[in-house]
Amino acid sequence: MKKFQKYALMALAVVLAVTMLAGTAAPNKLTQDEVNTILNTTTDETKVTSPIIEVANKAKQSVLGVNNYQISRSDYFGFGYGYFRIPGAQEGVERLYGTGSGVVVTEYGHIITNKHVVDDADRITVAVEGKEYPAELVASDAALDLAVLYCPTIKLPAAPLGDSDKLQVGEYAIVIGNPLGEEFERTVTVGYVSAINREVKDKVSDRYGRQATIVNQMIQVDAAINSGNSGGGMFNTLGQLQGIPARKYDNAGTSIFTQRASIDNIGMCIPVNVAKPLLEQVLLNFDASQSALAKEEETDTDTPRPRLGVTVKTLSPLQMQKTEGSLPYGAYVIVVEENSPASEAGIKVGDIVVEVDGEVVTDSSKLVELITSRKAGETFTIKVFRTEAGENTESVNDVGESDYIDLEVTLRILDDVKM
Repeated sequence: MKKFQKYALMALAVVLAVTMLAGTAAPNKLTQDEVNTILNTTTDETKVTSPIIEVANKAKQSVLGVNNYQISRSDYFGFGYGYFRIPGAQEGVERLYGTGSGVVVTEYGHIITNKHVVDDADRITVAVEGKEYPAELVASDAALDLAVLYCPTIKLPAAPLGDSDKLQVGEYAIVIGNPLGEEFERTVTVGYVSAINREVKDKVSDRYGRQATIVNQMIQVDAAINSGNSGGGMFNTLGQLQGIPARKYDNAGTSIFTQRASIDNIGMCIPVNVAKPLLEQVLLNFDASQSALAKEEETDTDTPRPRLGVTVKTLSPLQMQKTEGSLPYGAYVIVVEENSPASEAGIKVGDIVVEVDGEVVTDSSKLVELITSRKAGETFTIKVFRTEAGENTESVNDVGESDYIDLEVTLRILDDVKM
């Protein structure tokens, strides 16, 4: 009897164990309703809160791409040591040299960007949503790395300008631009203002090509800034433009054979207050009817062209190397005709013409172009760079005392002079 009870208890225990296991075991298959419960979910976006969402969606409407087109004028290049062929280059072919970003800052079509984005451009366009629009450079400052473009056909909302003097360390920095071009159009990255008034040294060229070391005060942010972001916008949570992304620090060039500090998330932006004087100058002189995009050049082939009365050339790359950038680019004067507009204005042999009525002269061809487009009797200002070496400027290694000088010139028709 006892033996029977023992087996009966053992059987009961086994039944109970099997029953318990069966109750907790996962089913072999899920029903459609069970799958729907897991997958068919919703998000109420009205309950997702962030100070960034609304600002980013509004501010990015003012941001666009900036395209720098340049013409390959020769398939040969040299530095005074003979010439060599550039593989694949074709003379006279226009190419997209680089891209950056810009921000529309007026309802009239003014756009702020970095100067390095549009350096040496033969043609500038702005791009948004797959379309390109012609733009012109109306002002720039090489020392500040700022440029103002004008595009009357672009119809985007203007970003409100902030007061960068009121920036606080720790506030949000919302960076919007086109890293790597249009493929990543209007990319938004977010970080914090890490520091203000950071001193950043740069070796830059003035608008005439003369090099100098300058120090600018910049805003340090940890928001991601990549190639193509230059010239875009750094916004605060009010949607105001507070800075223009200009550079980032990275580990470029680091290898397993070099010892360099690890660098992450250090970007620099130009304070918008620094850009305001340049923008003010543009707006005070703004006349849409005088835009190069709004008028056609008028030429009269029957009228004899006036002359300046000089012979000029472009300094060789070797000479520019000898002076380590202390000479500007421009048209080097080697002859001044007597009783010519040039001699009457005070232009001397050894001068380098760097500007005609506010337009930069980069070489002798540019000076010829600017002079031949003018009429007899027209008076304008020529800026020259003059050194203490005088007529021997071309042969010196050390420029010494030098200065930019403004001279007033009145053109006349002179058949016996070369320009």
